[in-house]
Amino acid sequence: MDRENLFERENFKALIKDDKIGRIEDRMKIIDAFLSTEEHVTLGEMLQILKEKGLNYEPEFVRECMNRWVELGFAQKKVFEGQPPRYEHRHLGKHHDHLICTKCGRIIEFSNKDMEQLQLRIASQHGFHMLQHKMEIYGICDQCMAKREPVLPLAMVKTGEKVAVKSIMGGKSMRIRLKEMGIKPGTNLEVINNDGPGRIIIGIGATRYALGRGISQKIMVSLIN
Repeated sequence: MDRENLFERENFKALIKDDKIGRIEDRMKIIDAFLSTEEHVTLGEMLQILKEKGLNYEPEFVRECMNRWVELGFAQKKVFEGQPPRYEHRHLGKHHDHLICTKCGRIIEFSNKDMEQLQLRIASQHGFHMLQHKMEIYGICDQCMAKREPVLPLAMVKTGEKVAVKSIMGGKSMRIRLKEMGIKPGTNLEVINNDGPGRIIIGIGATRYALGRGISQKIMVSLIN
């Protein structure tokens, strides 16, 4: 365990001793297991890490311990779209953002000084004092892309071509709305008209639909030969 983690461990131990909540050593074993990984872990994954170390604790106790770790500022509890809550180690004075793969759930941390400065400038231009922020970019990671057949946004498909829907990049409400139209992964459709800057006309079976360009950019498809 490196010096920073060792310091945080002892800091946490002192704070929970003051809480007088008991089972201090069990709680520290859970924290030691968490500090052994820098991954974004779910409660289920934490239980598996503990099990591999020969430790079997009731899920509610582990959840309580992890939530206290968050409350005291040693970790953050993240909720990424389409995934269960995850815990990540919080390093004071260090900020990062996330790339989230919608295919496999992989989470990649990144930081960019130019982006941070741009956000501060934008906030300043609007007379806004920024306290905190987060950026989550959803897409397909390189590992999943390597396994996929070539895909492109529906907006790029030519008139007359037939395609199969592979994924939808939008949020939950958009996916529900499209599903009600019959557009979901596995749906085959035909592009009836995509000759101008306006809406795209598609056909599903005997029904035609008009889709805006913004939505069409988020529907990933592959061509049907």
